[in-house]
Amino acid sequence: MIKITLPDGAQKEFEAGITALDVAKSISEGLARNVLAAEVNGVVVDAFKPIDTDASLKLLTWTNDEGKSTFWHSSAHLMAEAIQELFPDTKFAIGPPIERGFYYDIDLGETKITEEDLLKIEKLMKEKASKKSRFERKAVSKADAITYFTEKQDPYKLELIENLQDGSISFYTQGDFTDLCRGPHIPNTGFIKAIKLTNIAGAYWRGDEKNKMLTRIYGVTFPSNKELEEYNIMMEEAKKRDHRKIGKELELFTFSEKVGQGLPMWLPKGAMLRQRLENFLQKAQLEVGYLPVITPHIGNINLYKTSGHYEKYGADSFQAIKTPHEGEEFFLKPMNCPHHCEIYKTSPKSYKDLPVRYAEFGTVYRYEQAGELHGLTRVRGFTQDDAHLFCRPDQVLEEFKKVIDLVLYVFNALGFKDYTAQISLRDKENKTKYIGSDENWEIAENAIRQAASEKGLTTVEVTGEAAFYGPKLDFMVKDALGRSWQLGTVQVDYNLPERFELEYTDSDNTKKRPVMIHRAPFGSMERFVAVLLEHCAGRLPLWLVPTQVKILPISDKYQEYAAQVLTALKKADIRAEIDERQEKIGKKIRDTELQKIPYMLVLGEKEMNEGIVSVRKHGTGDEGAKTIDEFTGSLQQEIKEKTDQQ
Repeated sequence: MIKITLPDGAQKEFEAGITALDVAKSISEGLARNVLAAEVNGVVVDAFKPIDTDASLKLLTWTNDEGKSTFWHSSAHLMAEAIQELFPDTKFAIGPPIERGFYYDIDLGETKITEEDLLKIEKLMKEKASKKSRFERKAVSKADAITYFTEKQDPYKLELIENLQDGSISFYTQGDFTDLCRGPHIPNTGFIKAIKLTNIAGAYWRGDEKNKMLTRIYGVTFPSNKELEEYNIMMEEAKKRDHRKIGKELELFTFSEKVGQGLPMWLPKGAMLRQRLENFLQKAQLEVGYLPVITPHIGNINLYKTSGHYEKYGADSFQAIKTPHEGEEFFLKPMNCPHHCEIYKTSPKSYKDLPVRYAEFGTVYRYEQAGELHGLTRVRGFTQDDAHLFCRPDQVLEEFKKVIDLVLYVFNALGFKDYTAQISLRDKENKTKYIGSDENWEIAENAIRQAASEKGLTTVEVTGEAAFYGPKLDFMVKDALGRSWQLGTVQVDYNLPERFELEYTDSDNTKKRPVMIHRAPFGSMERFVAVLLEHCAGRLPLWLVPTQVKILPISDKYQEYAAQVLTALKKADIRAEIDERQEKIGKKIRDTELQKIPYMLVLGEKEMNEGIVSVRKHGTGDEGAKTIDEFTGSLQQEIKEKTDQQ
């Protein structure tokens, strides 16, 4: 007999070899019908895998993220089965679940897949799902796996097998499709009730543009048609909120092929929006002791060799810039931190001088493949709201907590209320991706855990997502549509101070290494603005919006009065414009609504004679007449309430 401990602490005894599905049935048949997978001793496994020893057990359903992930992984296999039947010569690469749905990368040879083909694949997937085929796992030897995929002529699977250890390889089969896969999977295909294939894209094999371009098919599935309908409604809303569409409508930013892919240019209104965000953070930073610095856009190659960035990213970055001087090479700056390390070294530091906090809105450049570029969220040149804090080991916890406070101040001021703090740790099984000693990594990881705990943050821990020089606290923010974005980040680093030989003189007159904290509440200005636009559907907070008020004279007779109103608004530090077009007032109002300008002031005979303005609010409509002083006072109060809410 073995003991199974459930999440509520209850323990039950069963015979060894029982499965999670059997445990679920012992609780209720209804529960068993909804179990997709199981978490046994913290590891997600098939619900039908035998449990042979005492274990903690969590039953996973559609309500769990792990359950959804297993559901979508199985859906990728179902899609591959349908593709194999319709296009028998297809070579299969990888088919993982993603945050919302799944994809499979395939090699169709000379065949070009169309939107019409997606409908055929969808139809066949539904037919196969209805057969309720079991997902059968089979452990295979490396030799047998190689033989199978050699006969199948599937080069991508053979390449994956090369890096696998004998004894750790498994196949999963459902219906007529067998795939190389570690699992887990749902019990059978019958759980999949609603299917939508959403997109066709190109993707280089293993993300390397030197490799062949494969076809990537995206899809999403659900356990009911109702959820698919809700998803379709959300996707329609997402299209309306696309920051690229809103950015064009509001004249915020643009791209030019002649300038180069992934290099955004900020138009006047966008530049002013960005400047206000920068001013907002700069003011908050100065109040808590940050010192502004400015560093060049390029750096000598040896700077990045010292920091370790060249070793880790040099091959994937922009090529070196050579000067007329033989052997002299520079790189476009991929990070600001090496420059800040050199600034720290310009003068000797005592333990009394620490912490030192350097802040910079520094533009950096990283090469991204053309197929991965997307509006402002994935670019090749972007500006980070970067800061680096150099402190004593005994100051790390307090400084880290202050940075968390600053990140939350930014989120609250901009309406991001739903977020999770992700503690991003290194992968201890693959330490070659990182620099620094095990001891320093342990200290840094524990410092982040403690700081997050003391600030009362909801946290999750994710292995393998750390920076190469240290662990991170990444803030995963959910927008108005429930989509998750990584925005603010804080990182503890014991390694760069070692590599740059940074020092301070301690109270006992010995030389010590400072600890470095990297932080960026916005992350990057480009990505942050994109997420903000989609979150608020272009209806930016009043204090931030480029134009706060549009003045709408009914005819030319009232232009002079409109100019007087504009002067009064500007004196009150309110951003306003006059619509001087020869258009009817109805059209002016409609156009201003489309521009998402918060307030409109309609001016006609009555308003001019009485020295008042008729106020309309975006999305609300007529708010009645006010004196200019009343209106400016109400706006100033509204702005103050939002920006001083902390």
